Amino acid sequence: MTATAPITQDVLTLPRKLPEGGRLNLIGLTRDQLREALIAAGTPERQAKMRLGQIWQWVYHWGVRDFAAMTNLAKDYRALLADHFTIEIPEVVSRQISADGTRKYLVRIAGGHEVETVYIPEDGRGTLCISSQVGCTLTCSFCHTGTQKLVRNLTAGEILGQVMLARDDLGEWPRPGEPKREERLVSNIVLMGMGEPLYNFDAVRDAMRVVMDGEGIALGRRRITLSTSGVVPEIARAATEIGCQLAVSFHATTDAVRDVLVPINRKWNIETLLASLRDYPRLSNSERITFEYVMLKGVNDSDADARRLVRLIAGIPAKINLIPFNEWPGAPYQRSDWDRIEAFADIIYKAGYASPIRTPRGEDIMAACGQLKSATERARKSRAAVAAEAGLSS
Repeated sequence: MTATAPITQDVLTLPRKLPEGGRLNLIGLTRDQLREALIAAGTPERQAKMRLGQIWQWVYHWGVRDFAAMTNLAKDYRALLADHFTIEIPEVVSRQISADGTRKYLVRIAGGHEVETVYIPEDGRGTLCISSQVGCTLTCSFCHTGTQKLVRNLTAGEILGQVMLARDDLGEWPRPGEPKREERLVSNIVLMGMGEPLYNFDAVRDAMRVVMDGEGIALGRRRITLSTSGVVPEIARAATEIGCQLAVSFHATTDAVRDVLVPINRKWNIETLLASLRDYPRLSNSERITFEYVMLKGVNDSDADARRLVRLIAGIPAKINLIPFNEWPGAPYQRSDWDRIEAFADIIYKAGYASPIRTPRGEDIMAACGQLKSATERARKSRAAVAAEAGLSS
């Protein structure tokens, strides 16, 4: 947890102590933290487990934010809860809907900072792309978010709140007396929004454990994908403490090119990264790892790159997502030509790997992969300035 996180989210490191002044937001607390908070507020210890289960279901199964609506709790107990706690999620500042149905939410969190969350519908279901940081510390040269400096990590509640606000907007919370909906509108979650999730590990882990909890939102771990640029020391922890699917922002087949595209490669190079990935499927009980590869014209899209990629990942159960570059103002790259992308994909496919080409979604509202950047930080740099930062010619 960062030093800038609100003190109310850190207070439960001290057993059974509530924040002085103000009320504690329950969103993002783990089961253990919530139990301790209820006891600290005056819940008899022998009742704490039962009360925890009741409140958990109201908040995360039914989507209720008002203690007064929790009708299986005694009226005086509801008043006690209202005196000590709140149930709050981040504020939606704006919602844009693309021509293809993609929804982009500009979300305001504590301190007035803003992040972006994207919902991508597909045949009655959909994928929610959520952010884990305000800005990003990695400065990947092809990514719009990377041009915004890191402001702070999101709390577990702010990460989880993005899932909840999307369900609000989509009307996905169940209602008593109505038949259970078989299809989930938010059927998948990808931690591919703003920020590097493994640099905010604890908050991401706690938020995803709430999402996966079977008595609440109940989205299985195989429906959650965490995307990392290659924070090697945290990859094994992600396997054992979260257990979700893993995607790696790979994007290059030589250290020289990856050092420019994904600067974290200078700390943990391709060989070191791949060594850390070989055990992930076994540790997390995952079928395979997804390698994300953005297609940049004349940079990483040659036949030689495709063949080198196949050699590098040999022995790792994997698929390769080929991502046509999504341009943004000042970007120093261009999207690879479509026939070049298809030729690249064909080499990978013939080597025995799935190589889907991702269909760009939400480009008209700057919601596509690599385009997210909070509106308050969207200062336009010239193409030459961005290129200079990337170590490229304009």
